[in-house]
Amino acid sequence: MSNTVSRRQFVTLAGSAASLLGLGLVGCNSGSNDAAGSDASDSGKTYVVATDTTFAPFEFTNDQNEFVGIDVDLLAAIADDQGFSYELNSLGFDAAVAALESNQADAVIAGMSITPEREEKYDFSDPYYESYVCAAAKDGGDVTSMEDLSGKTVACKTGTQSASWAEAVKDEYGFTITYFDTSDMMYQDVQTGNSAACFEDYPVMAYGITQGNGLTIIGTEEEEFATPYAFAVMKGKNPELIEMFNTGLANLKDSGTYDEIIATYLEA
Repeated sequence: MSNTVSRRQFVTLAGSAASLLGLGLVGCNSGSNDAAGSDASDSGKTYVVATDTTFAPFEFTNDQNEFVGIDVDLLAAIADDQGFSYELNSLGFDAAVAALESNQADAVIAGMSITPEREEKYDFSDPYYESYVCAAAKDGGDVTSMEDLSGKTVACKTGTQSASWAEAVKDEYGFTITYFDTSDMMYQDVQTGNSAACFEDYPVMAYGITQGNGLTIIGTEEEEFATPYAFAVMKGKNPELIEMFNTGLANLKDSGTYDEIIATYLEA
């Protein structure tokens, strides 16, 4: 875990976006002269930011029971840089988006891909990570290619870009889809043999494989379903938060902090 978030706390929500189990307030001292950051700090507003529960290496709980990851570290460092406070609510991807749309959250950071459909509803920050999608099967099993999925069931995570890819090619490869709320549930379904493969964002799957999830990649899509991740708010709302995120992200890249955070999780 990077030093930028070693003192951070997070809020865990379960059941629904309205049911808080724990609350952690993250206070950030401004290291910038950015006007938007100063206004947010002076107003005393605390932004509610919703995120996923398990989407390593972007957000997950480590062996010390700390909520960590690229998204968690980036948000903490940007808030420090721009001087705004936030509460981070770990909900699951669908629940995070639902919280945003029901005004229970001000923003979402959850490995959220920018798509034309989403741009009709949300305002996105500048991209902070470029991603594409993949399919993975049990390592050492009978499924070693996309062609082996004919007549079988695959696992997808609801509402994700990787699920969109699976839906686009299911007729071509002859498989059916079952949906899950979290990545770990998909992986378990493949490991137990209920699903022949699962569809996931490539950096997430690649990280999971290095951590011993027992899967192996059998196919990738790096063009049509390759999309960047970004921080999101509802369209027309909280423009100052998007401005602060963009300014802070640029500052992190200039200082080298961004590269340090990425290397913590995705480089040896």
